[in-house]
Amino acid sequence: MTKSYHTYIFDLDGTLLETLEDLTAAVNYAMRTHGMPEHSLADVRRFVGNGVKMLMVRAVPSGEANPQFEAAFATFRAYYMDHSLDTTRPYAGIPELLAELKSRGKRIAVVSNKFCAATQSLCRHFFPDTVEVAIGEHESEGIRKKPAPDTVIEALKQLGVGKENAVYVGDSEVDLQTARNAGLPCISVLWGFRDRDFLKENGATTFVAAPLDILSL
Repeated sequence: MTKSYHTYIFDLDGTLLETLEDLTAAVNYAMRTHGMPEHSLADVRRFVGNGVKMLMVRAVPSGEANPQFEAAFATFRAYYMDHSLDTTRPYAGIPELLAELKSRGKRIAVVSNKFCAATQSLCRHFFPDTVEVAIGEHESEGIRKKPAPDTVIEALKQLGVGKENAVYVGDSEVDLQTARNAGLPCISVLWGFRDRDFLKENGATTFVAAPLDILSL
């Protein structure tokens, strides 16, 4: 990649923020509360990527067929909204990357399958001066979650820019599919929830090992 990008659309969990411990704590609080088996960090790392409902479908025995599923999901949501900042933090180099992109006049948005309130709250807390638009899951308003391109399209619309000279940055196969569906090139980061071999198997072609490497692409 040698072209210069003007707009950067970032995934959140596993790309900008290390959220795995807080997600695991919320999952296991819901599991304990409803008498279900708890999960390891490695389990939850595999479960994430398709939104919190799918995370809980994978975590709850028998998924949505479990009569306690909705109660467990509600418990998870309530706990996570109160504890999403317990251990969550930006990956090393991310604040510096975003600040440098902004100083170069780039436009920055976040799209996530995390529910909208949590996505916007985390971006306001950690990136108040750099992330202009944050779009979370709100399918009730007709915006499908990733890998559908809807959140990316909505982010570009709110930024007031087209997809020309825009790039998507993410850490998972869902992000690769989202970029493809939105017609954007994709930068795959190697510090997130998936490794290089897995990403390569899912079509990744451009990798970065550290956030500031994005500046040299």
